[in-house]
Amino acid sequence: MGLLTELVLLPAAPFRGTAWVLRQVQAEAERQYRDPAVVQRELAALEEALLAGEIDEDTFDRREDELLARLENRNPWT
Repeated sequence: MGLLTELVLLPAAPFRGTAWVLRQVQAEAERQYRDPAVVQRELAALEEALLAGEIDEDTFDRREDELLARLENRNPWT
């Protein structure tokens, strides 16, 4: 971009910067959401909760399906 373009776009710089930061935060959140190690820890905790009687079978099945969907990178609610 040239100097003139930069000067014209200068008032929008805070918005462009904010949009960039939001894209970075979203990308990191999605990376962590789909991290196999995190999902595996959540599956292990879920199984422990089932064995301890803290949750019932239906809750376990529903939550397990959601976690497995995260591993497959698909929307579990469709």
